[in-house]
Formats: sequence, structure tokens, C-alpha cells
Amino acid sequence: MDSNGDLPDPTPRIFDRYASSSDDDSQPPYPSLHSTNRRLDYMIQFLDRNLLPQHSSRHKSSLPEFVAKGGGQGIFTLPDRKPLHPNRPPHLEVRPHPLRETQFGRFLKTIACTERQLWAGSESGVVRVWELKDLYEEGEEEAAAPFRESSAILSNGNGNGNAAVVCMVGDDGNGVVWSGHRDGKIRGWKMDFESGGFKEAWCWQAHRGPVLSMVFTCYGDLWSGSEGGNIRIWPWENIRNALSLTVEERHMSSLLMGRSFIDLRSQVAVNGFSSILNSDIKCLLSDNVRAKVWSSGYLSFALWDARTRELLKVFNSDGQIENRADLSLVPDFAMEDEIKMKIVASSKKEKTQSPFGFLQQSRNAIMGAADAVRRVAAKGGFLDDSRRIEALTITIDGMIWVGCANGLLIQWDGNGNRIQDIQPHPSSVLCLCSFGSKIWVGYASGIVHALDLNGNKLGEWVAHSSSVLGMAIGAGYIYTLAKHGGIRGWNITSPGTLDGILYSELSAKGFLYTRIENLTILTGTWNVGQGRASKSSLESWLRSAVSDVGIIVIGLQEVEMGAGVLAMSAVRESVGRDGSAIGQWWLDMIDDTLHGMMERNSQDVMRNQSQQWRRFERVGSRQLAGMLIAVWVKDNLKPYVGDIDAAAVPCGFGRAIGNKGAVGLKLRVYDRIFCFVNCHFAAHLEAVGRRNADFDRVYRTMSFSRPSNLFNAGAAGASSAVQMVRGANAMGTQSVDGIPELSEADMVVFLGDFNYRLDDVSYDEARDFISQRSFDWLRERDQLRAEMEAGNVFQGMREAVITFAPTYKFDKHVAGLSGYDSGEKKRIPAWCDRILYRDNRQTLGSECSLECPVVSSVSLYESCMDVTDSDHKPVICIFSVEIAHIDESVRRQEFGDIVRSNEEVRSKLQELCKIPETIVSTNNILLQNQDTSILRITNKCTESVALFEIVCQGESTIKDDGQASYHHPRGSFGLPRWLQVTPAAGIIKPDHVAEVSIHLEAFHTQEEFVNGFPQNWWCEDDRDKEAILLVKVHGRYSMETKNHRIRVRHCCSAKKIDPKPRDPVQVQGNLLHRADYQRLSVSYDVVDHLRNLHSP
Repeated sequence: MDSNGDLPDPTPRIFDRYASSSDDDSQPPYPSLHSTNRRLDYMIQFLDRNLLPQHSSRHKSSLPEFVAKGGGQGIFTLPDRKPLHPNRPPHLEVRPHPLRETQFGRFLKTIACTERQLWAGSESGVVRVWELKDLYEEGEEEAAAPFRESSAILSNGNGNGNAAVVCMVGDDGNGVVWSGHRDGKIRGWKMDFESGGFKEAWCWQAHRGPVLSMVFTCYGDLWSGSEGGNIRIWPWENIRNALSLTVEERHMSSLLMGRSFIDLRSQVAVNGFSSILNSDIKCLLSDNVRAKVWSSGYLSFALWDARTRELLKVFNSDGQIENRADLSLVPDFAMEDEIKMKIVASSKKEKTQSPFGFLQQSRNAIMGAADAVRRVAAKGGFLDDSRRIEALTITIDGMIWVGCANGLLIQWDGNGNRIQDIQPHPSSVLCLCSFGSKIWVGYASGIVHALDLNGNKLGEWVAHSSSVLGMAIGAGYIYTLAKHGGIRGWNITSPGTLDGILYSELSAKGFLYTRIENLTILTGTWNVGQGRASKSSLESWLRSAVSDVGIIVIGLQEVEMGAGVLAMSAVRESVGRDGSAIGQWWLDMIDDTLHGMMERNSQDVMRNQSQQWRRFERVGSRQLAGMLIAVWVKDNLKPYVGDIDAAAVPCGFGRAIGNKGAVGLKLRVYDRIFCFVNCHFAAHLEAVGRRNADFDRVYRTMSFSRPSNLFNAGAAGASSAVQMVRGANAMGTQSVDGIPELSEADMVVFLGDFNYRLDDVSYDEARDFISQRSFDWLRERDQLRAEMEAGNVFQGMREAVITFAPTYKFDKHVAGLSGYDSGEKKRIPAWCDRILYRDNRQTLGSECSLECPVVSSVSLYESCMDVTDSDHKPVICIFSVEIAHIDESVRRQEFGDIVRSNEEVRSKLQELCKIPETIVSTNNILLQNQDTSILRITNKCTESVALFEIVCQGESTIKDDGQASYHHPRGSFGLPRWLQVTPAAGIIKPDHVAEVSIHLEAFHTQEEFVNGFPQNWWCEDDRDKEAILLVKVHGRYSMETKNHRIRVRHCCSAKKIDPKPRDPVQVQGNLLHRADYQRLSVSYDVVDHLRNLHSP
């Protein structure tokens, strides 16, 4: 039979990246001039570094260093860095990981894919759209692929005022994407919008609470779920009326749709069910294979008939069926407004209540209160939170897979029978997706699993550095959205042979997308001895900051001390807060000092050059008792610095008090991780072992947490400080996989009062050697250097050779070397205050590259001897840092060039994405009086399985002349209500036949719903109808389909069809003669004949 008939294909052609190069649409566009210049710059930079390495300024100006032993092994192993991660497939970087500080209030929360576009919704309510055909190209913002962003949304609904997008669903049939929002509204967005900004075309208040889930059923109805088990259906007929409104009339969609819903809770109450699920409806899933809908709460499911909207089954995650007697008999409190409407609309007869009605209402009120308590218990964690249902998906074979918070994956059949459960990963499942013969699982750990249809693991890789929030499939990729807002595309063939080819080609082109940045970092440490410094002292200490410094890190110790201070610090830590008035004084003082120094320096420069003066902005701080660390970033560098996290590790009394320990800050600089740790270790000459143990505890257990609030306006012109909150694991808990967080950083700097002393030297001997500046002899007696040489502490870390006098202990306000301790104890001078670091270098001569992305050297390491405000001298260390990072925009274009132009890749893709040849038994079916016909789909391929899906391309009414009018598609190509197709999707083995039942269901009446309740019934619709079914066939990996069109005509009357068309032009491929229809038996008599047929 003809697979296409004479009808043109009205469906939009999706982006075909496997098309022939002769196709104009597949030709790669010319790269922009800006992109070409960047590639040339990176190539020249690469040649300079490799052909002229002796000209590197780093080797000329760097100070000699001492390297501790014990590095490169165990927990001190350097992180493995490659241009491409060796343990995950090459990916398409749609949107690189954005800095968290740039995303406050606008994080992306969900994604959805249509045939031509990728959509993402943000917590501000704004949506973004990427054209799938442009994903390889250079964008203008965030180094992301070109995208469009909607206008801002102002929510004035009945919710909490937050218009955040919670869920999205696409309707390719009508070119609309629908988004559900936290303010309870549903908004519609046109896929084909004009250039420039765009805004929602339709909007209405759907729920009192947030719209948590949405789905289009196989009959084109839109279902939405909210809090407290509230499910509403928006019939396609009402949606169609809203879509038909003109631009001037679209404001009426709020009135039209706001009350035109079906309230499932009121519907099931008639059948004895009044509350199906007591918890929030987080997931809705349409089983198009069997025309059913799944809804899930925290621990239970409800199974619905998509056509009749009847409740079929309620069961929990263990598969146990819940009886009607077990269910609450009252609507949810979230329906308070609807209940009030029913009371107002009730007749006078209803106002006169019988005693039974009064008792029933009282009972309902009591049960409703119990229902509310049960919901609160579920939300509050009284129930088993680890078994919470997080995600649902359906596979092509009709199986339902459920992901739980404990990492459990449960397989169900279409009737709600539990088949099996597996737990391939202990982390929480956050999203599921399926296509072809694969299932993808996204976890809170950032890992993605690829499974086959039986649940066997095919592949596993770290997709993102944070949780995978959502997945969507389109244009041959599965797109993953990370919690930090990044989006990546993974080829649906991964893991597979194609990955190796792409990996090799991309690695070979690494020099084209590698960018080297040069950065100067100033670090300083000072034990302030509970004093307060003058501005002149700070200027003397930080005077180097006015040079070409980009980042300043300051660590202070003994900002405040005493039993009361320690007690108050412990209380603040217990409630997740840090900081103190004295600590804030120090931060403000340094703010003012840096501001004044930069202003004076810039004024001097601007006299000779026309330049804008720069300033430093404080971007993060953390305090634990007397220890304080803070980071300042120059404003021109701030767009590249962010994701600032903080940590604290107490090492004092009982390992719980912060008189000793460390505070740290972690930040991302040019997409590389830097950690700065300010330490104050155990005191006294003989406590070497305790100091070593303090370091070991800090290194192993320091765990960073996110800031508790946004940037706050600082005083005296300073931008802000991020007050850091101590997370649940930020006080001495090792990471889940056993690898310390500090081991994963590209550069780690330890600074502070380490308290290591000098051995075997007296006070007078030390003074003599210091006065002669004979530091070599003193360094040989330095405890820290001896322990580093033995590999007992700071394993693998480096320190510039010390050329300044010991910084401890001095009499306050006494200048010069004569100021060493003159008291009774006469403590022996020592280098207590130190700054050490490690970068990515495996060897001393390693050059900066994507394999060794951070290479640092020390250009200055000195103390400030003229500062006398404390018994310690402040120390500074200036690092010259080279940072290699990936220009994601250029790499994305290189990735696209390889996919589109590499012959080996193209050949492999064509082989993997081959569509098996199939034929159908008929193109025309006539149904009368609840007839059932069998449609047979034959897979003529002898090697590959064929996957099919049946949708309805459109429905029309037959006119008096026997011709069909325009075929209107229902929502998401749904079926008409009078037609049942079972199964509507499946897998056909090689050289096998699939049978599909096409059944006419009597459905001659339609109901109108207002506020969820039927109001009236329309007259019987006895007009003949016609539907165009589309049998879409594809292979395991092909997203392109070969389509068979099947005409199904529903004849309500027995009138004869005129075999002679009046207008042959209009009737072509439209009017069907009775002889063209075929009644098919259920036997296999025609199978042999069908196998010999060939589809054109």
C-alpha cells in the first residue's frame, strides 16, 4: 500500500543533522569574523608557547620554592584534567555553567523539547528558546548557543506572587508550548514568534497553588496537577477556542479558560472516591500506548482512563492497591474556593439540609482535617522520605519506569503491576527520559545513567558538577539541565563507537578553543592579636594591591578571643550563621583601605592616560570565632569569578570549638576551582603532632556550602559581602565519595598562623642569626620545613623560600628587629605565619594547558616589618597564575563542524540512524456501529527492529458532498474522542508484523464544564467524521521518521457516499470511495502477501 497517499506532509520538518550535504539546510554556516579571530588568536598563542617556551615571563620572575614530599598519592593526588573528560561521552555545550551570582532570581528550573526548539523556564517566569538547527552556532550571551528570551513576567495571581516556571509541555500540532507556574497560572507561548522579545499569548489562573505538573493525553486534553492531590483537565475543545482568539481577543482567554476545567476530585466523588492522592501531584504521565494517564503523589499512584477520565486504580509504590474505604471522603483544603462556589450556586432546595446531610458534612469536615494533617506529615518528613517518587517515564514497549529519592528505579506494566526494581546508584533520581530502546536517568549527584529497556546499565558518566534537574530529547540529542543552570546535549547513540571518533577529533583541535588567561592574586595573613589596625598599617601591608592584582585574599587570626566569644561563635554556628561585629569592622576597614588606595592610584594614572579607575569588590567572607577570611575581586574581573562557597572546620576543644581550626572560601575563576584556607593551628613548641593532625583534619573534612543570601549592599562604596551559611556538612564531614573537596580544586592556598616553631635554637641564638640575616641556618631548624620534608604535613604543597625575618613574637608598637619578645618568657622567634600552595603541576616544568590548567608561581613573598599593631607581623604572597580554559563557543562550533563535515562521523551516523522499511496493510479504513478494524504494520527489515508511534494528524467533519474539510490537529496530535487505537506505539522485531486495533467508540455527546462541574449537554452530533492517522516509524537511534498516512472515516449514517467528486482538485487524496475501504480479518492470511509488497 502507498505509505503517503497523495497528501502533502504538513508537519514541520525537524532539524536533520544527518541530511545529505547537498541539502541547503544542512550546510554549515560561515563562522563569524569574531569567532574566526578568536581561533586565530588561540592558534598564535599555542604556537608562541610551544615554539618559544624560553620567553615565558613566569620563569624569569618566579621565586625559588620548597616542595613538600608525599604529594601526588592518596588524598593528595592531583585532579585529573583533560580537554575532554575521558570517562564521559563528548557533549554539546548548549549553555555553559553560569556563575551562580549572575543567576539569582533567574535560575533555569525546567526544560522541554519540541520538534524544532528547546525551551527552558526560569524561576523568574521568563522562558528561553533555542532553535535546534542553531545549537552549534555562536551566541551573543553567556557563551551559549543563540537563544531568545521572553519579556519579564509580573505575577498578580492568587499564589505567592512567584511566577517561577515549574513545568513545561509542548504541543507541536498547534505550535504552542504551555508552561505551569508557581503562581498557579498556565501560560501559552507561540513557537513561531516574531523577531525580538516575545511574551505569553495566553494565560489563565489554573490552580490556587503552584502548577506542579502538566501533560497532554493521547486525546489532546491538557491535564495539570497541583498541591493536595488537585488535578484538573482542560478539554481540547476549550483550548481550541482560546487558540482561535485573535490577538486583540487573547486577553479573554483568562476568562474563557479560567472556569472551563474538569475537576477530577469532584468527578471521582460520584464514584465513591473523593480524595485520590493526598500529596502534591508532582508527576503526570500520559500512557499513549493504552490511552491512560498516571498521576503520582509522594508514595502512591492513580491510574486514569484518558478518554473517559475515570479513575481505574489507586496503588502505592509497593504495588499494593488502595481500597475506596481507605481513602478520605472529602475534597482537599486547596479546593476551598471551589467549594464556596458550589455553595453559592446551589439551589434553594439544597439549602434545606436533612439531618443526614448535616452529619455527612460534619464527617467530611473531620476527615478533611485528617487529610490535611496527612499531607503536612508527608511534606514535613514524618513519612519515609527516601522512598519519595521523583520522576516517571514511559518506554516504547509500554513499560512505566519510576525514579525514587533513594535511587530506586521501579518498572511497572501499563496496568499498574510492579515488575521489578533496581538501584544502580544510591543518589536521588531527579528525572527520567526515554527514546528508542534506551532510558536515561538523571541523579542529584550529577551522574547520568543510560539503561536498556530491561534496566541493564549501558553507560554512566558525570554529566554536570551539580544535580541533573531535567531532561529533554530533540535533534538526536538528550539535553540535561543542571541545577547550576548549564545545559548539555548528549548524543542518543552514547555510549557507542561514535564517541571515540568525536573524542579523537575534538582533542586534536584543542589548540583552537584553548584560551590562556594571566592573573595576579595577592594573599595575606595576619594574626592581629585581638587588636585593631590603623589604616596606615593596612596600607603598608597591602600596598602591592595597587599594582596589577586581580584578586585579594585576606586571612586574619585572633580577631577576637575569650570564652564568651567562643561560646557565642558556637551558638551562631549551630543556627547556621557566622560573623561578628568585630569581624565586620575588619571587613569594612579593609574595604575602605582598598577603596582609598585604588582611588588615589587611579587618579595618578588618569592624569597621564584616559582610563577608567578600577575598584575592588568584596565577594565573600567566612568567620569562625577568631578566624576570618575574605576575598576581594577587581571589578573588571568580576564577570569571570563566582560560585563562591564557604567552609569552617573547628579543631579546638573536643574538635568542636573554633579557637583553633580553619575557615575557607572556594570560588570559580575562569571555570577553574580555587580554594583558599585560613588556618590557626595548635600552639606551643612541642605540639608538632597536634599541628600536623590539625592540618590533616582540615584537609580531609573541609566541605564547602553555598551562601545563605544574595549580595548585600556594603558600606562605604563596597559592593557587598556574601555572608556564608554553614551547611549540613560544612563542619567537618567528608565528601560522599571519600575524596576531600580540596583534592578536587585546581589551586589550593593555605595561609595563616600555623604555629610551627624553631627547634634546637635558643632565644639569643635566634636573635643573633636574625640580626645577621642568616636565615639559611634558621630554616634548617624550622619545624614546618622538617615535617614537609618528611611528608607528614602539607603533602605536595609548595612554599617560596623564606627571605624575611621570623614574624613571631614581637612587642606591640615597637618597630624593627629589636621588637622581638622582651617579656619574661622571651619566646623564641619563629616563622609562624606562612602561605603555601599547590596547583595542577605534576612536575616543576609543566606548562599551562588543558591537561594542566592552572600553573602558578610566586613573584613576592615577604612580611611587613613596619606594622606594629600585633605581636605577629603580617605576611603577603603574590602569585602569578596562568589559567587555561575552554572557549565553549568556539568548541561548540568545532563540534558542529565535525558532526556535519567529518565523513567518518557522517557514515557512522547514517548507519546507526537507518530507518527499517515497513509497510501497512491499508491506507483507508471505514468504521460504523462500533466497528473494529485491524491495521497491520510489517517490518520488512531482517536485521533491525522498527519502532512505531501512531498519532492523529488532524480531524475533520465530512460535508454534504462527501468531502472532508480542513483537518484540525488536536493537542499534541491527539486522537479524536470517537477513536481508540491500541496499541498506539510499540516495537516490531525484524521480519515480524504488529497488529493495531482501530476501534470506533460511540461518543455522540459533549459536555460543558464550568468550575469543574458539568453544566449542560449538547445535542447529539451525528455528522460523519474523518481522521488522518500517522504511523511514524523510526529506528533505535533515528529521530527522523518514515510516515504512513491512514484515513479513518467514521460514518454515523447509512447514507450512500457519492463516488463522483464534484471538484477533482479538492477531492484529490481526500474523498474516498467505498471500494477503497477494506475490512480486515484478525487472521494472518495476508501476511505473506504483505511481506512481498514495497512501500513507495
